[in-house]
Amino acid sequence: MSDQNPYQQPNPQQPPPGQPGQQPGYGYPGQQPASTPPGYGYPQGGGYGAQPGYAPDPSAPYGYDPYGRPYSHKSKIVAGVLQILLGGLGAGRWYTGHAGMAVAQLLTCGGLGIWSLIDGILFLVKDDRTDGDGRVLKS
Repeated sequence: MSDQNPYQQPNPQQPPPGQPGQQPGYGYPGQQPASTPPGYGYPQGGGYGAQPGYAPDPSAPYGYDPYGRPYSHKSKIVAGVLQILLGGLGAGRWYTGHAGMAVAQLLTCGGLGIWSLIDGILFLVKDDRTDGDGRVLKS
């Protein structure tokens, strides 16, 4: 019995099995693997979302969120955990670059813990939290 699929139609562009020129495991029947020309495929370095032939936007090196706002290089998860664990020192706000609010939390011991706890939870839950430069924190 033959190990070929009886329902498979012969492809005139592909040589029959066992003949030179066949490369099993590559592509679809009838296609030969080709080298990818330079400038195509995945970007080799550069910022997130960089398109071939276009320079990344210097005002948004980490890309844009779905609403068109630039992303920060800082994480909202790190900011939230810092704020919950060390909120009395304003650690989450120091991390995000909000020095004025961090000093206020430092002087009030994070609102006796309540302000820092709520602030930390909001960092983790809300998607519109920004860093000191006004960029949206990454998830």
